[in-house]
Amino acid sequence: MGDYKKKMLELSQIIQKEKLTRNQLRDIIKTEAKNINMEDIMLASVFLRDDAKYMPKSYREDYVERFSKAFFLRIKELKEDKNNYIGYVNIKKLQELLKILDQQNNNAKGNNEKCFVKIAQIIAIYTTFVREEPIHPLGTQFPGGFLLYCENKIYFCPVKERQLKNPYALCKFCVSIQNNNAI
Repeated sequence: MGDYKKKMLELSQIIQKEKLTRNQLRDIIKTEAKNINMEDIMLASVFLRDDAKYMPKSYREDYVERFSKAFFLRIKELKEDKNNYIGYVNIKKLQELLKILDQQNNNAKGNNEKCFVKIAQIIAIYTTFVREEPIHPLGTQFPGGFLLYCENKIYFCPVKERQLKNPYALCKFCVSIQNNNAI
């Protein structure tokens, strides 16, 4: 995990010096994604299951299954990503995100949570700044039965506004907008 912290510090230093294209950012985090293996994903899934133990059972099982699958698929997608992304990364927003990710990393306890945080951080950077897609997988179900969905290339989240008050939530960086039907 020490190498990961070093990579995040290097990324912080890079973005303070120059413009950063979406392709450059993808290549930086792709290097880190190549260090993620099935054991890391399994440990992250164990953390997810433990963390979700107080959720209602109907949400918990879908949540754990959806996120475990999303972790595997997003990391695989990133490792194989050869797309050409047009444009530059919003450096100021990325710097803000990196500060929160660093806090999450520092607060992580135990190997399972550290694996979860590491994978979640890579995916959050990739989806938000490279793919320009929501951090949560499409179809994620939230309390009340509301789902994260896409309509006409606009992503709608049922909990975005409520999560904006949470200083550790990454929602303020997410490309989704609030689903007003879920307020």
